[in-house]
Amino acid sequence: MTLTLGKPKRRAAHTVPSARWRGRQAQGWLYAAPTAVIVGTLFIAPLVLVVWMSLNRWPLLGQAVFNAPDNYTKIPNNPLFFDAVLFTLKYTAITTVLLSAVALGLALLVQERRPGVAFFRTAFFLPGAVGFAAAALLFYGMLNNDFGPIDPLLQTLGITHEPVKWIGTPNMALFSTIALVLWRFAGFNMLILLTGLQSIPVEVYEAAKSDGANRWQIFTKITLPLLRPTLALMLILSITGSLLAFDQFFIFTNGGPDNSTVSMVMVVYRDAFFRFDLGGAAALSVVLLVALVGFNTLLMRRLK
Repeated sequence: MTLTLGKPKRRAAHTVPSARWRGRQAQGWLYAAPTAVIVGTLFIAPLVLVVWMSLNRWPLLGQAVFNAPDNYTKIPNNPLFFDAVLFTLKYTAITTVLLSAVALGLALLVQERRPGVAFFRTAFFLPGAVGFAAAALLFYGMLNNDFGPIDPLLQTLGITHEPVKWIGTPNMALFSTIALVLWRFAGFNMLILLTGLQSIPVEVYEAAKSDGANRWQIFTKITLPLLRPTLALMLILSITGSLLAFDQFFIFTNGGPDNSTVSMVMVVYRDAFFRFDLGGAAALSVVLLVALVGFNTLLMRRLK
């Protein structure tokens, strides 16, 4: 009877935790289900559809015809492709460097708590609350040679003697767009870096000062190394946004002058909605996605 009574106890001891574990697993799946449905509907399904479209001749109206890999092999024949790639890479490099420098400078400026610092934090971040399309229209209105207030102000101050062609030449159009991006996103990136700066223990700085380290040594030997995860996040957001740039060029410069500010996404847009070549536009989108994943993977390996 002793053996008979012992066996049910062991079964019960194993059965109850197993049932609890299955119940917790079911709860976990229920909690994750809404997110899984949203991700599957809004990301995975469109991604699969784009890949399938890139393997077909997909007219705006009519039946799709499988033609792989024609949509990929004809990409180099696109008259805007190579110029758009070079311009997008140039824009990404300049924007990422300047945006990182400005955001880091602003974050260091408002890092310490002192009177008035909350006002400057808010003021630096406020442009980030403006919609990107609205910001592009705002800059277009301010820099317009016919009715914009910037040219008359510069002429009144004697800085210039004639209207500046803000978007009339390729270089001015590029740097005017970069100025728009800096104004729009510097405060947002500042907030990201400020979060990373405030997570660094104060004791580390105090120990370095007690050892006689100057500000430059503290910045290069303590701040930057401990800020690397936050910098990696900011750089990924900046590079991703720059490689996928569309709104600022479509609204602000419309790709001009002479197609000098046509980004990769604008080429995709023109192929899809002007040439009605949805299959070719999908192939370009897949190539851009692969390049984006490659850039971010290299960056994460470099800054991990």
